[in-house]
Amino acid sequence: MSTYNNLPVYRESYALLIEIFFFGKNFSREYRYTLGENIKKEMLEMIKNIYRANRNFSKEESISLARENLETVRLYLRLLQDLKQINLRRFVQFNEKIESVSNFRWLLLLCRDNLEKRFKLSIAPEFQEMICGRKILFRELLQE
Repeated sequence: MSTYNNLPVYRESYALLIEIFFFGKNFSREYRYTLGENIKKEMLEMIKNIYRANRNFSKEESISLARENLETVRLYLRLLQDLKQINLRRFVQFNEKIESVSNFRWLLLLCRDNLEKRFKLSIAPEFQEMICGRKILFRELLQE
């Protein structure tokens, strides 16, 4: 298991957080201290959940919470775009970065570590994404 700050999802999330901190200064006062602060809190919470998922043996809850945080950030950004606080070009850029963070490749690494430790098995690479991406419980596969 690698340290959390070496995970690609952590690095991308942190870069997005820094970008939001700098860009949030341009919001009008009304939105800077409401939606802007909420976005920052959700991003920080997501990064904490990534750390927890990397640290804990049972990763499902932390991964689920991190994905929920990310979708909340997406919703806040959409609201800011509708309120004319960010332009469409910037909104698209933020969403592309959110998509790169929400890519399931990082989930695959966390799930694989968890499955291999829990069942002391080596999982073939072609089945790892299927197991983790579709949330198939490995116990069900063993029982069949």
